[in-house]
Amino acid sequence: MKIPNSLTKAAGSSLLGSLALTAFGSLAAFAQEAAPAAPEAAAAAVATINKGDTAWMMVATILVLFMILPGLALFYGGLVRAKNVLSVLMQCTGITAVVMIIWVVYGYSFAFGGSTSPYWGGLGKIFLAGVTPDSAAATFTDGVQIPELVFICFQMTFACITPALIVGAFAERIKFSATILFVALWVTFVYFPIAHMVWDANGLIFGWGALDFAGGTVVHINAGVAGLVGAIVIGKRAGLGRDMMAPHSMPLTMIGAAILWVGWFGFNAGSALEANGTAALAMINTFTATAGAIVAWVAIEAFARKTASMLGAASGIVAGLVAVTPAAGTIGPVGAIALGAIASAICYYMVAVVKPKLGYDDSLDVFGVHGIGGIVGAIGTGIFTSAALGGTGFADGVTMGSQVFVQIKAVAVTIVWSGVGSFILYKIVDVLVGLRPTAENESIGLDLTSHGEAAYHN
Repeated sequence: MKIPNSLTKAAGSSLLGSLALTAFGSLAAFAQEAAPAAPEAAAAAVATINKGDTAWMMVATILVLFMILPGLALFYGGLVRAKNVLSVLMQCTGITAVVMIIWVVYGYSFAFGGSTSPYWGGLGKIFLAGVTPDSAAATFTDGVQIPELVFICFQMTFACITPALIVGAFAERIKFSATILFVALWVTFVYFPIAHMVWDANGLIFGWGALDFAGGTVVHINAGVAGLVGAIVIGKRAGLGRDMMAPHSMPLTMIGAAILWVGWFGFNAGSALEANGTAALAMINTFTATAGAIVAWVAIEAFARKTASMLGAASGIVAGLVAVTPAAGTIGPVGAIALGAIASAICYYMVAVVKPKLGYDDSLDVFGVHGIGGIVGAIGTGIFTSAALGGTGFADGVTMGSQVFVQIKAVAVTIVWSGVGSFILYKIVDVLVGLRPTAENESIGLDLTSHGEAAYHN
């Protein structure tokens, strides 16, 4: 998703638009007497809200919320032990609500407030200053616009799901208060700057020409790195390697994965910001990349372990969706199959081989799937966008090699910004409220000790 300069300067557009329309109407009669106006010029003179694009973006926004609640919550909830399922559901719910409030108060401004800074959007839209039902956000087609409020809501759902992804890395061993405080700080100092750098027309990474259609760097690498740092700082779950820690409900996990796939069409196709051919391309790629990833993960698992598991299929779904996210609007459907399969194979290796060897406890494989899948997808975007491989092709003067280099730079900046920033914020939260519950509370389970309720009763 690349946001043009016209979007970041939308504040006050309704007033100026009204004055312009008044002046235009007064001159129109005189112009008609002097000479007939060209139809093309008349159409270009006034930008209009497109009802079809607006309706599609409202649906896409709701689909992304559907990814979080109930999608991600159920996906994660099924993967943890029964005594911690409500804690994960509550973390996803609490994060969503808190980030929505922060987004309206200052998050939108920090990301898309109109500043010329390459690192943040400034204070121009604090408390949504200047935003009205009539203010518009320009899309990529000249003269076609959607309401700015719709764009604000769409981006808000991205800001909500990204920190919600992080909690899977340290599930079952963090205080609820610590989770909420960390997320509030993290979106402020990590997510909003990265979103501005990648998607705002004045952003550092945007200026490099990096391709990130729907959030490979902003969402998945960002969350994956933060999750890995959190898993290491907080430490391993008590009893890891000794106690049974298998998912308590694979049906819940499969339902969650399926909802994620459905919602991801809003995530990817919605990032076109219009109901157009680019959205259609993102749509088919969200189908094909995910299919390729499922087949690859299940085939590798069947070969290596002699069984094809439901957990493997669900993991393949997410790996494919993550990998195609940055590339959805620029690669071809066949390239999407290849990218999904490649990312799935690499994610499988990270989860099944690398993680056990290194010994860190990424509970639900946030880094192994989102972090690694995002890295593979971001770099793969620089390859499969090539017209020779069925993609839409690069900008004039850009080669595959130069684009891949830019993609790697974008990945590196995201890893460093998220890694360093997250480490500092975890330490701050640990000092303020403590990150980890007591050993006794962790043993009993966070559902009872943090929330006073149980998911299941015998």
